[in-house]
Formats: sequence, structure tokens, C-alpha cells
Amino acid sequence: MSRATRTDTQSPEPHVADSHDLIRVHGARENNLKDVSVEIPKRRLTVFTGVSGSGKSSLVFSTIAAESQRMINETYSAFVQGFMPTLARPEVDVLDGLTTVITVDQQRMGADPRSTVGTATDANAMLRILFSRLGKPHIGSPKAFSFNVASISGAGAVTVQRGGETVKERRSFSITGGMCPRCEGRGTVTDLDLTQLFDDSKSLNEGAITVPGYKGGGWNSRLYSESGFYDPDKPIRKFTKKELQDFLHREPTRMKIAGINMTYEGLIPRIQKSMLSKDKEGMQPHIREFVDRAVTFTTCPECDGTRLSEGARSSKIKKISIADACAMQISDLAEWVRTLDEPSVGPLLASLQQTLDSFVEIGLGYLSLDRPAGTLSGGEAQRVKMIRHLGSSLTDVTYVFDEPTIGLHPHDIQRMNGLLLRLRDKGNTVLVVEHKPETIAIADHVVDLGPGAGTAGGAVCFEGTVEGLRTGGTVTGRHFDDRASLKETVRKATGTLEIRGATANNLRDVDVDIPLGVLAVVTGVAGSGKSSLIHGSIPAGEGVVSIDQTPIRGSRRSNPATYTGLLEPIRKAFAKANGVKPALFSSNSEGACPTCNGAGVIYTDLAMMAGVATTCDECEGRRFQASVLDYHLGGRDISEVLAMPVTEAEEFFATGEARIPAAHKILERLVDVGLGYLSLGQPLTTLSGGERQRLKLATHMGDKAGVYILDEPTTGLHLADVEQLLGLLDRLVDAGKSVIVIEHHQAVMAHADWIIDLGPGAGHDGGKVVFEGTPDDLVTARSTLTGEHLAAYVGT
Repeated sequence: MSRATRTDTQSPEPHVADSHDLIRVHGARENNLKDVSVEIPKRRLTVFTGVSGSGKSSLVFSTIAAESQRMINETYSAFVQGFMPTLARPEVDVLDGLTTVITVDQQRMGADPRSTVGTATDANAMLRILFSRLGKPHIGSPKAFSFNVASISGAGAVTVQRGGETVKERRSFSITGGMCPRCEGRGTVTDLDLTQLFDDSKSLNEGAITVPGYKGGGWNSRLYSESGFYDPDKPIRKFTKKELQDFLHREPTRMKIAGINMTYEGLIPRIQKSMLSKDKEGMQPHIREFVDRAVTFTTCPECDGTRLSEGARSSKIKKISIADACAMQISDLAEWVRTLDEPSVGPLLASLQQTLDSFVEIGLGYLSLDRPAGTLSGGEAQRVKMIRHLGSSLTDVTYVFDEPTIGLHPHDIQRMNGLLLRLRDKGNTVLVVEHKPETIAIADHVVDLGPGAGTAGGAVCFEGTVEGLRTGGTVTGRHFDDRASLKETVRKATGTLEIRGATANNLRDVDVDIPLGVLAVVTGVAGSGKSSLIHGSIPAGEGVVSIDQTPIRGSRRSNPATYTGLLEPIRKAFAKANGVKPALFSSNSEGACPTCNGAGVIYTDLAMMAGVATTCDECEGRRFQASVLDYHLGGRDISEVLAMPVTEAEEFFATGEARIPAAHKILERLVDVGLGYLSLGQPLTTLSGGERQRLKLATHMGDKAGVYILDEPTTGLHLADVEQLLGLLDRLVDAGKSVIVIEHHQAVMAHADWIIDLGPGAGHDGGKVVFEGTPDDLVTARSTLTGEHLAAYVGT
């Protein structure tokens, strides 16, 4: 017995299967990475830091996560792969020890009008089953509670083979859906303002139609004036009922006009097809302006915005309908579900309870399930995606997070840190790209990339523990314990912007005066009503520039030079210096290389296998015809100019033959926002989230506006870059502008002249102004959560 015990206590040799405890990356060259080699411990929390643009996302997302996804896809049959996105192998020599990767990124959720928080997280699916089982009166299956399923019925004869004979039988079917028939499950109805389509005091020949593209005797206007359905010389207000019906609503009809076959259609369906069905972002500015004027969105009068049919709203559990449940704040809905004691649906209630509790735990208890998914901020969308992973029983997978603390108040960051550690403690590898020192501090392992951004980055500056990072001498290490101090003196307001009776979303009849001519910061926990107060009360328009977190749209042909309007003066200067057309200096126009159409690379589609991009042999990736590159300005051709970093281009266009004041002004603004390392021709698709927001800021800094509204401008900014941003905000204020910043970063709060703190909590626990005053007063009072955290930050 004793011998057996002694044998058991001897430490056996480790099993060979337990030796694979590292993810090894060797020779990574994706984007700006310079032959990077790192070893990442598995089942630990590793944080990747470095200045914005240093290569963090290139290493974590474009190399590790992309290769894991590609290898998983390759395990499926060729038939299945044909339906999946094709992924090329990342530029890397060796990737060893990979596990299944689950990516939780900052991509906004689709803005489809039918997508809500409930449908995106499966909470709605469970609620529908619950109401179909327990709802009184019983109206049907779970489909009867879905606003995406319409009620349909039909009947007719069907032919069936029976006993060797063909028999006709009458069959009928019906599906009871929950979709509101008026708004088709969208919650809003669109109406066209007819006064914006035509001037009814004029006749068609006098130019009554005011829609863009329908004026001035073109084919669009001739279609109506020469249709023969009404007198084109009669004012529209004198049309008979039939004539007005033909003019506005007639079904498509083939006819000849001026000897040409054409299809006549009523004005309203024609405009709906040609303009209203298109993506508004892709429209030309004058058409977008017309659509904004002509289309009005109103709450559906039939379902009162709930999207559901009368039947779905009539079935209730404890006097609560599914529409009421979806409109509740999720923290309240979780309490209501807890009161339901019904053993017949026990497992369903437990699962629904867990999902709703996850919302509360992750700090999203203030949302409601009927909130449209497209209205969530980047940080909220990322946390909604996390919910499905919190209760997961999967282990030994790699979770990859992209700045999970975005949009979080310091109070909420502690909660997020706890969730990341929980995922790790279940035996998972957690990789986090992050800038906030509070999250870097909980890491088991840190990889710091840099030393600079763009071409000056892409190397590993430090690998090791957090303590090692503090003393490692890297940019991140030097700034890790930086703490902004409170201002000794604050600027005096030159005026006030009055907001009275604000009630948008969760705001409770808020009255507040925002000082002008100073740096005003609006803060508060996530969901306290900051964006509702500012964006809902101060519309962007004359004299107000609002820079929010909506992503820049851009293809791989778009770059900083095209987005900011910088390329226009450069093309004109090249054309003037060489006596040719400006269109020659556009890779999207006449000057494009004919082989690659100005893309610089040739894409070969290999069906279900990864497509191949090869550098164009003719232009060698320069995008332009050889003859165009013979034209020079200041000794450089157009491809060499597009390859310049912003800082070099700023010097180049400042003096001498290449002096272009308009271009120099735009380049100065790009340097001001910290984008001096970007090359002018770098595709927008390769920019990080923080870089895109700062590019937007640089573009709008040229607008003639008196008030700037910035929504979390520190998003994606390194500790060292925040200092530069504060300098930029100061310069804007000193130039006579009023700057209003919605922000959680304590350095920005400490630097403010005036703080407006909302709260005290989130959702219906927020929506009030809990503090107005200087940062010094907030720290002294410590009367709010923000005051406590700011006091701890500045060390008072």
C-alpha cells in the first residue's frame, strides 16, 4: 500500500501533448510588419500595445486570426468553401500552435432596419417560443410573434399520384406571422412629400417637376410631358383624379416617344426605384440632399412602432405582451423573467435568464431588445457580440478582442477586465489589442509594437510582463504611468448654448447651458445619455461640425489624398506645369494603367480557393500609364508623390516649384491630427479605426464652423498620442472655436475648461445632469462616479 502511494507521488514525465503551449509566429510581413517573430503563451491573457498604426491589428487580426480562419475553412468540402469568403494566406513564414480563433471586433452591426438587439443575440427567438407556449390567448407558433414573418394564406388544386392514378385534390394553407402589415415589420412608414416632387401651380412644359434629373427638357421630363395621358400645358393642380393617378401612380406601360421605345411609369414608383432603393451614402450629394428633403419617416400608426401585428400584441403573459417585453430596459426584463415559474418551459427560461443577465453583467442592461442594431456605438456593438461567448462551454479556443474598452467609462472598464479574466480562467487564450493602462495592467504577457507608426513601426519593441514594460524604455513604457494634471486656470466662456427640455431616449427633461469658446467635455457612464443630449439637441448644420463614430466608406481605390480632397489641387498643378489635362493624373480616369485599370495589382479569382493578387507587370504597381510618369512637378512624378508620407509631402508642397498652398493647408491638418506617417496613396481599407476617425477630423477642420462636436476622439489612440490630441483641441479653442467633446478618457476630462457629467447610472437610472462645473470642482466634490475616478487618476 505504502509502495503504491510512493509510486503515485513521483512526478511523471510531461505528456508530449502538453508541450504545445505557445503560439509561435515567425517572419510576419503583413502590411507594415517587418519580419516579426513572437511567441505567445496559450491559456493566458496577452495584450498588444503600441502607437496607433504600429502594426498591432496586422499581427493579431491579419496574421494570427486570419490564418486560423483560413485553415478551418479548408477543412470543409470544396462545395461548402464555394459559399464562404475566400481568404489568402497571410505573409508569414511559420505559424505554429494555432487554435480556433473567435474574433470580437469593433465592426458596427448591420444597419438593416429589421435587425435589433434582440434578433442579433437570439434573445428574441427565445421570447417568441416563450410567448407561443404561455401567451394567452394562444395565437400560434413562434412565427406568430416574429416581425420578420408575414401572415399569408392560400388555397388551390394540387395533383398527386395515388395507387398508380393521378388524383386532383384541393389543399389550403396558412401561415400566421407577427409582421405588422402596414410597415412590414420596420416600425416606421415612409411618406413622400409631394411638394418636393413638383410645383402644382406650373404645367409640365413650364418645368413643374423639381426632382434632380427631371428638369430642362431631358428624356426624364419628356417621358411625362409627351406621354399623352394628360395635357402638358395644364397646371398640375387642375388635373382630374384619373390624370393625377396616371401622373403619380400608373403601372409600367410601354410606349413610343419621339420614335423611341420607352417604359412610362408613375412618378412616385419611378423615384422609389431609381433613388429611394439605393444606399444613401453612395448617392451624389445633390441627390442625397433631395432624398433628405422629400422623404419623411414617421412611426407606424398601426403598430405604434412595435413592428408587430395586432394578434402578436394581444397575447400576454402576466399582462405583458411581447412588444412590452422588448421595449423594457433589459435589466427590468431580466427581473420580470425571474418571476415566471413554469416548469414546462424551465430550460428555456434558464437560457433566456442567462442571456439577459449577461447583458447586465457586461454593462448593457440599459438597452432594450427592440433597439435597432444600427444605432449601437462601436463599443456597444462589440459588447453585444461578446454576450454569446460569455456562457459558452468551449475551452482551449483563442479569443481576439479589438479595444474592448472603447466607449466605456472607467467604472465600466473594471467590469470588462473581470470578463476577460473569466474567459482566460476557463482555459482559453485571450489576445487583446488595447491602449488603456487599466487593461494593460491585468495582462499576463505584453507585446509592444513600434517604435513609431506606419513605415516607422512594424517591429516588436518589448515582450514580457507589465512590470518589465514599465522599465523597458519603449514609448508605451515611458507613458504608462502618465497622468494629466488639472489645469491651474480655465478659460472663460464667451457665450452659452442653451438646451431646454431635452427628452430624447432616456433624458429626463434636461436643461443645461453648454459654454461656448471653451473646451467643454460631456461625460458619464456608458448609456447615461451623453450622445442623446448632444447629437439629439445640437443638429449638425450651419456653423456646427459633428464628427461621430460612423465609419468612413472607402474601397481599396480610395486613399487619404482622395478622401481629403488633397489630390484635386495636386492634379491641377501637375496639369498646369505640363500643359496637359488633370484627368491624366487620376488612377481612376484617363491616366490609369490599362492592364490593371489603375489598381496597381491584378486580382485573379480562383473560385472556392483564395484569390491571388499580383503586382501589375506593366506599371509595376504604380497605377499609371508609363507616358503619365514622364510628367513631373518639382522633380517628382505623380506616383512618387502618392508614395510620400504626409510629413514629407508637407515640406515638398511648401516651397519652390511644387508650392501648392491649398494642398499644404490640408497636409498641415493631417500632421496636426497625428497622421504624418501615412502615405498619401495608402488604401483606406488598410487604416485602423482610430486613423479613420482622425482622417475625418482633419477633413472637417477646414470647414467654416464655430462649433465642433467630437464623439470620443481618443478612440484607438495610444497614451502618447492623447497628448497630441489635447494640443490640437487647445489650438482649435485658441483659434476662436467652441469644442464640445463626448469622452470617457480621464486625460481629456482633466484638460477640460468645463465638465457636464450625466448619470447617475445608465438607461432609466441615468438621463440627468449630476454635475456641471470645472474639473477641479468635480474632483473636490467627488459626488459622482466620474468625480471619484478622476480624483484617483490625478492623484488627489
